[in-house]
Amino acid sequence: MNIYIGNLNYRVRENDLQEALEEFGAVDSVKIITDRETGRSKGFAFAEMSDDAAAQKAINALNETEFEGRQMVVKEALPKN
Repeated sequence: MNIYIGNLNYRVRENDLQEALEEFGAVDSVKIITDRETGRSKGFAFAEMSDDAAAQKAINALNETEFEGRQMVVKEALPKN
C-alpha cells in the first residue's frame, strides 16, 4: 500500500519516518518530496508498505498524531490519474 504523510516538519528525514512506520511492519520505501530548485522538503512524503494490514494499522495509529512538533496527516495515497 502506498501511504501519504502530510503536514511534516521540514526537519523530518526519511529515516525518521521509516522508524515510525516500522513499528507496524516492514517498510519498502520512504520518499520525502523536495523542491526541485532548493532541495528543501515540501512537508509531505510517501511510504510504501507491502503488507496492507500493517499499512492500515500504521495509518490508523499515526493519523493526526504529533511528530516533531506538527500534527501529521496519514492516509492511503490515491493513484495518479
